[in-house]
Amino acid sequence: MSDNSNPNQSTIAVLAGGPSAEREVSLKSGAAVAAALRAGGYTVREIDPKFTDVAKFDWRGINVAFLALHGEFGEDGTVQELLDKLGVPYTGSGANASRIAFSKLAAKQRFVQNGVSTPPWLVVESTLSPGQCAAQARRLGFPLVVKPDQQGSSLGVTIVRDEEQLGGALEIAFGYGRVVVLEQAIDGAEWTVGLLDSHPLPPIRIGTDHTFFDYDAKYHADDTRYQFDDDGSGVAAMVSRVARDACAAVGTKGVARVDVMVDRLSRPLVLEVNTIPGFTDHSLVPKAAAHAGMKFVELCEWCVTSALARDKGRRAA
Repeated sequence: MSDNSNPNQSTIAVLAGGPSAEREVSLKSGAAVAAALRAGGYTVREIDPKFTDVAKFDWRGINVAFLALHGEFGEDGTVQELLDKLGVPYTGSGANASRIAFSKLAAKQRFVQNGVSTPPWLVVESTLSPGQCAAQARRLGFPLVVKPDQQGSSLGVTIVRDEEQLGGALEIAFGYGRVVVLEQAIDGAEWTVGLLDSHPLPPIRIGTDHTFFDYDAKYHADDTRYQFDDDGSGVAAMVSRVARDACAAVGTKGVARVDVMVDRLSRPLVLEVNTIPGFTDHSLVPKAAAHAGMKFVELCEWCVTSALARDKGRRAA
């Protein structure tokens, strides 16, 4: 691996694709990042871990690995742990923070420990009978949200209005893993906040005609609405603070995105922290950065510079 620390002369390996259920979105993020960095004058190599063994790849001459790997292998700490062992600097959070954020259960536990508000929840596992799962759901109360413990892009997520809908929703969620989180459905507005380290970008209020901000609304729909103005209510500032606190609780680095529900009493509740948010033309962090006057290539360059600075600090420690 090259020790050149000048970001303007860096060779960047963009990792995208991989084996996860979010492969399609990851490839789009990676292609957008690679194109932007090339336009900025960087030398870029694109790597798809589905076909290239990261552990055996020749990292000589590579300054930074830009991680655009959504879902398993990318956001769960696996690739970060590999790159740590290889001594390769990479964008985004470290292995431990990635593992915590990727598990909705672990993240919620960390939120509670650090005084970050999050919707009430219970956990069910695939070993439980349908009756036991239904009993847990009744304890929490309807409506509720059924979501896989470890998955992103709203894959496997269903809003359940009554007990009759529970079985089908659990079948979908268990298709992504044996642990499922039942979360109280919050009646209110969904917001998202991108962060550059601990600095929030302008919060976005999301409007969609879908039941919620699901996979199609995130990546395909052209009628999803993105609002930055909170009409002077102060909600955006509260959302920014709770997002920053959530990232601090998990220990994220680099770019992250926090999804928040604001209830009818204007109370923000954190849903989850995303350690490798999307970098597609539909993605929210690039939209927020653009609203703040930051071009996409500048956002990608910031990620590279941040990774190099953290690596330099680690080596000096």
